[in-house]
Amino acid sequence: MTDVAGTYPIDSGTLEVVRDDLISHSWLLKVNGVPSSHLHLEDPSYLDFEYMRWMAYAMESFVSTYLDPTTLRITHLGGAGCSMARWCVDRWPQSRNTVVEFDAQLAQLVRRLFDLPRSPHLKIRADEARKVITSARPASRDIIIRDVFDHAHTPTHFVTREFVSEVSRSLSPQGLYLANCGDHSDLHLARDEIATLASVFSEVAVIADPPMLKGRRYGNLVLIASHRPLVQDHSPAAAKLGTKLLGGAVPAHYVSYSALPRRLRGGSVRRDP
Repeated sequence: MTDVAGTYPIDSGTLEVVRDDLISHSWLLKVNGVPSSHLHLEDPSYLDFEYMRWMAYAMESFVSTYLDPTTLRITHLGGAGCSMARWCVDRWPQSRNTVVEFDAQLAQLVRRLFDLPRSPHLKIRADEARKVITSARPASRDIIIRDVFDHAHTPTHFVTREFVSEVSRSLSPQGLYLANCGDHSDLHLARDEIATLASVFSEVAVIADPPMLKGRRYGNLVLIASHRPLVQDHSPAAAKLGTKLLGGAVPAHYVSYSALPRRLRGGSVRRDP
């Protein structure tokens, strides 16, 4: 493909496309200065961001247990370069992925600059993500992934009980919800998000690397929720998932709700104003 490196105007500011000099055929996308996506153009199964790999491992484990990979309906709230959606199409070729991206110009640019799978396998919808979930038909989604950020923060209306209740309503009874939670060492947001998820879903778990679980730095946690049993501690499925999580460049742990450390317990359920 032609060299697409450069800075482009988008509705919310700028998109910077930077060639990855360490990995051939790869590009890093920065939205308003924040790394938002990494695309390996010849290998959609490659995920450079560790939290996306953690999500992928969790989805593989859940889909193999509960869902039909030939009929998967996946909604991605937050799109940028559509890295996760590309991975899903590659992993489950018959899946239907809808990426909801608030920045319409960003969505158009990504389509123009990169060879993304086409609809119905990967559809990009320029819209406000919460509005889309609120208007979704009940039980119309198998997996919902929240990766919505305004600069480096998750907008507050995506972390409330009312929003999570709409996610639950939109999911099929065997559905899965995954959320990328960026938090500081105090883990205040993660603690509240976990409490909020547990007020709606019967099963909640977390994937994070040890420094994040110990509250030592800013970083990402993957929050997982469902009304179906998730991977249980000390089970064969947990061992298999644990091996994958430990094998990456940033080793991580899967922690079920009952095994959460004290610093991730006792949060407040967040509500809409």
